[in-house]
Order: sequence, then C-alpha cells, then structure tokens
Amino acid sequence: MSEIQVLFVAGTHGNEVNASWLFDHWIENPEIIDTSRCDFSVLKVIGNNAARKAGKRYLDRDLNRCFTQELLNSEIENEYEINRAKDLVDIYGVNGSQPCQIVVDCHSTTSGMGSCLVVYGRRPLDLALASLMQNSLGLPIYLHESDCSQTGFLVESWPCGFVLEIGPVPQGLLHSEIINQTKLALETCLEQIRRVKEGKAVFPERIFIHRHLRSIDYPRDLNGLPSAVIHPERQNKDWELIKSGDPLFLTPTGEIISFMGCENVIPVFINEVSYVEKNIAMSFTIKESWQVLEDWKDCLFFMIGD
Repeated sequence: MSEIQVLFVAGTHGNEVNASWLFDHWIENPEIIDTSRCDFSVLKVIGNNAARKAGKRYLDRDLNRCFTQELLNSEIENEYEINRAKDLVDIYGVNGSQPCQIVVDCHSTTSGMGSCLVVYGRRPLDLALASLMQNSLGLPIYLHESDCSQTGFLVESWPCGFVLEIGPVPQGLLHSEIINQTKLALETCLEQIRRVKEGKAVFPERIFIHRHLRSIDYPRDLNGLPSAVIHPERQNKDWELIKSGDPLFLTPTGEIISFMGCENVIPVFINEVSYVEKNIAMSFTIKESWQVLEDWKDCLFFMIGD
C-alpha cells in the first residue's frame, strides 16, 4: 500500500463557514463522508480557526496569500496568518510531520458563478485530478495564472491540489445546499483518487478550461471608493460570454461603462465581495478545450497508484 495522504482544508477564510461546519460534524460522525473504502489516509483541518472564531475573513492578512516562499521563509512573528501558513506546511507539507501529497482547499463564493474548481498554473497532477472531477461532476475549471498581483495560494505548497469553490452564498451564512454540494464534491474527489490508486480511473479525452486573462477593478473616485456598481445586466452572469459594447458598470447618474475589448471573453467572480479589497470587480477568462495528456495521467498514477 502506498503512503499517500490527502488533506482537506476548510475555513481558510474564517467567514466562509459551510465547509467548516461540515468538517465539525464529520469529525464527530465519520460516517457523514465514508472513507472506509479509501486505501489511503484522509486528514481534515480548519485553516484559519482564529478568524473563524472572530467571524472575520482573516486577522492580519489573507491566509490564502501567505504561502509564498518569501513569507514562509520570513522571520515575521507578529502576524497570525503567516505563522499559521508555516504551521500548516510544517505539519502537512511533504516534509512535515504528517506529510500529505494532495490538498483540496474548500471555499465558498458570493458571486453567481455557482460551483467550480480553481487550479493554479499548469501542473500535470492538478490538471489530471481536475479532469476526473470535471468528468464526474461537470464542474467548470478556472485556470488562474499570469497574475503577479495574486500569489501565495495554499494549494501551491503541495504537489497536487485545487480549490473547491461552492456558491453562491453570503459570507457567514450556513446553507444546506452549499453544504451538500461541498460534501458531494469531497466524496467524488475521494472516489476518483481511490480509482486512480486501483488503476480504474477513467479519464476524459478533453477538459474545458477557463484560462485567466486579467482582472479589472471597479471605477473608483479620488478617495479610492467604488464610483460605479456592477451593471444589472452583468450581475450573476458569470461564465457567460461578453462582447465589445456590453455593459459592465453603472454610475449613480445612470452612465453605463461598457466592455471594450476582444471577443470570446468570459467573466468570472463577478462582484465577489471579498475581492473588493483586492481591487477586483471581475476576472476575464477565455474558454479552451485541452487534450488530457498521457503525461498528466502518468504523473497521477505514479504518485497515487499501488
């Protein structure tokens, strides 16, 4: 039997409460997500319990931006999230006391994009596992890359991993459907890993990727506050194609600010409340169909398989 261990993280942001609530009850009642058929270890942890108790997204800084090598190697001691990132890597990283090879970071979103997977860069292991998830559940895959302003994501500190985004749901609100969708995605992930380990995984020929192009900010006034809101024709229209001239923002005086750019652009994370502080009103993507490469499969079989 291989020594593979899978890490599930909830509550990386303290005000995203649904996955954390599920984990609390899963720990008390292991049958909630049955792992008895898994020939590997499944670990679960609350990422930012201090922020969760405080009812905040974070205390000092966004934990999901603290996993850069610069911060992990820093001597900063007075910021909770940096220390927490170091602890998670020291415990669950590949060289940690309880080393894990795969991580799934469970989040929720306030935007109307529903549920999806987020992968960072083009690591073959991530793309292979994500292809199995998409093939099973039909979840969109958002490939985040080429954005120097947004780095240090938790999953990048493990050999394989992705973010699970479930929504839409307001921050701090427990919602049965969000919990059920999170549970289903985690069960599916465990089942796909088990099939890979047994040599029974069925990969699709192709996956559909929404590749990140760039993010745009809200129009802002001289005080740095948003001077326009998302246009009602754009709100909750994540994953829908926009073309030049389509409305993006609406000012208090009724002026429409339109999209002026290339064709085939698809916005995601439209009006995500937690991204306002990051100066992101939405992110633009382009949808692409990629062949599932044999190298991806081989990498995943090599890491997981008996």
